[in-house]
Amino acid sequence: MQYGMPTLLEAKDIDACVILCKELSLDFIELNMNFPQYQTDTIDLSHYRTLSKENNLFYTFHLEEALNVCGYNQEVTTAYLNTVQGSINLAKQLNAPVLNMHMADGIYITLPEEKVYLFRQFRELYLERLREFRDLCERSIGEDNIKICIENCGGYQDFTQEGIELLLESSVFALTYDIGHDHSIGGVDEPFLRKHKDRLQHMHLHDALGKQNHLAIGAGEINIEDKLALAKECHCRCVLETKTIEGLKDSVEKLHRIIDK
Repeated sequence: MQYGMPTLLEAKDIDACVILCKELSLDFIELNMNFPQYQTDTIDLSHYRTLSKENNLFYTFHLEEALNVCGYNQEVTTAYLNTVQGSINLAKQLNAPVLNMHMADGIYITLPEEKVYLFRQFRELYLERLREFRDLCERSIGEDNIKICIENCGGYQDFTQEGIELLLESSVFALTYDIGHDHSIGGVDEPFLRKHKDRLQHMHLHDALGKQNHLAIGAGEINIEDKLALAKECHCRCVLETKTIEGLKDSVEKLHRIIDK
């Protein structure tokens, strides 16, 4: 199995991330494209390739969390689609095997007795936009071995599950299991993820305590050994997704204890 780290606020640039990655004997760095230094027009390809080769590591990408490829403003949606295409092109040039993405629930209207999600209300249009997105990604990726892995976040809506299954009709899409996100909402997404575990290829591995998330392994209440067994079964890459250097180092230490048992 391969283990990686996220880009951290304390590690101000890719060079600092690489130093930390090698210090902890990790395999890859997940570049967070919410950060200004990890945009398609700010990444120095030559430098990143050199760092990758000299340090025997690779990169994955975490697409911008605001990404919404199904919105109704076509100009805005086109900008997001262009962002994905640019990210795929960057992944090709850096031999990055994974683009991690969130599925947007979209806007909802609050009525006196319920919330009405517009993607559910206009379901056919939502699914049509996802078909267009799926086909665009297939054309952009072509024969390259790149997967767009869809991450669970705050609990899948019914229309989101249907949309993900539509995307999974294409071999370029797969799943990310964020175990902390799922724990904090009572494990409601796990049955869907296990139903499709043949498409599970990426895992965000961290602990959680109630609603408190992204804790170091061992600092919460998740059965980490159980999740690692699933990751091993599915041949997942695992990102030790803490938010601090201290938490990352603690996670690596605890991970070794579990693996070495």
